[in-house]
Amino acid sequence: MRFGLDRMRRMMTALGSPERRLDAIHVLGTNGKTSTTLMTAAILERHGLRTGVYTSPHLVSYGERVRIGERDLKEGEFAAALARGARAAELVNRTLAEDDHVTQFELLTAAALAEMAARDVRVAVVEAGLGGRYDATSVIDAPVTVLTNVGLEHTRWLGPTVTDIAEEKLAVVRPGGTLVLGSWLAGEALAVAERVAREREARIVRVDDDACARVALAARGPFQRRNFALARAAAQAYLRGARSELDERAVRAAATATEVPGRLQVVDERPLTVLDGAHNPDAVGELVRALPEVLEGRGVALVMGVLEDKDAASMLAALIQPSGSGARVCERAWFTAPPSPRALSPAALQSLARQLGFDAVECEPHPERALEQARRWAGGQEDRRAVLVTGSIYLVGDLLSRLDHASVTLLAKAASQDEPR
Repeated sequence: MRFGLDRMRRMMTALGSPERRLDAIHVLGTNGKTSTTLMTAAILERHGLRTGVYTSPHLVSYGERVRIGERDLKEGEFAAALARGARAAELVNRTLAEDDHVTQFELLTAAALAEMAARDVRVAVVEAGLGGRYDATSVIDAPVTVLTNVGLEHTRWLGPTVTDIAEEKLAVVRPGGTLVLGSWLAGEALAVAERVAREREARIVRVDDDACARVALAARGPFQRRNFALARAAAQAYLRGARSELDERAVRAAATATEVPGRLQVVDERPLTVLDGAHNPDAVGELVRALPEVLEGRGVALVMGVLEDKDAASMLAALIQPSGSGARVCERAWFTAPPSPRALSPAALQSLARQLGFDAVECEPHPERALEQARRWAGGQEDRRAVLVTGSIYLVGDLLSRLDHASVTLLAKAASQDEPR
């Protein structure tokens, strides 16, 4: 990770300045960025605009990060785009100091923008990485910026407080542009947003969390309703800038068509198996509030893996400590390791769980085996139990890559066996 925009600007020059040929909407925040990005693009696409999407990270394939016209790039298309980016990176690297080079994220971002421009995309909806002042995506000049929320994450790079993080993220707001905020944004983050908007003479659009209460969504969870409200407001702000109006029929069509992989994603019904990439305390809190809608009273067999730089203790507390009703969210847990060198050990998670007074835990380093064991346990009483996989996008992506039809069939067979003692 290397901060600064000099390399990205050189990449843009080497690729013919594709960012200048794109209108853009920039989506910032701690959680909800991918969902909001996909939803915004879906609304605009249904207004007859050719859209491009850039998101990160991916779940299964790098090609997921670049979508044009609501379709992921095919493998060969993505490879060709990346090859063009790599040639530009080689040229740029020759101009840099010996200990400097184009990063992977910069290469991916540059390749995505160049591919969108080459395919005559009208508007690119771009999800920031860490987000803000020195993020590679900030080479775009977006008339509309969306801030989903601000939480304490990536403090090593963005700063130790919410104010610091909000300052970094909102450094990209365009003078005279539009900043879309949810009514739930408050405190220090809201204060920074209002000040930045005043200084840059940007218009603030506040979105009520019930703005889309009557819209039917394909994406599950109340948090997705807030994300969709932001997406609707962002699309409306862009269309007004283009002297057009929002069509509510297009909005409803986008809502029912847009699913978000890896967020409350049901991958099997027997037993009910749900994957969610919540990977920080705020996201886990939203997940816990959304579970009753999906689980319908079932107890939870938890499969969890976390990266070592996350607040695992707070995430665990939300999942395994008794709720206000006195019942635990989870009845039993299998701790595993996401496929990353930064994975927290399952034994460390087990120790944290026991400190929180929860002993019904197993350690299984291999995610697929952990899922199989949890499904077998839940399958003994599948009308009363469900399986929840969470804690890391890397964990969810790894299991999604394995859960093809054949493996789901095998897991269902394993779950139908007698429950182990």
